[in-house]
Amino acid sequence: MDQDAYDDLLQRLTALVIKLDSTYDRLTDFVEEQRGFNREQVAINQRLETLLERAWRSSPNGHTD
Repeated sequence: MDQDAYDDLLQRLTALVIKLDSTYDRLTDFVEEQRGFNREQVAINQRLETLLERAWRSSPNGHTD
């Protein structure tokens, strides 16, 4: 492999690594955002379960019409 081809390959590989690193950083940020959303959703689900249980217990014979 001549020097120009080697330099071109090295330049392309370097650009690829930089792009992959940037993509990895964005994905890491997304995962953290998703974890926060999941925690919020779990809390919402728990509140809904509590409300449904209360509504079920307060209805006649434990049934809603």
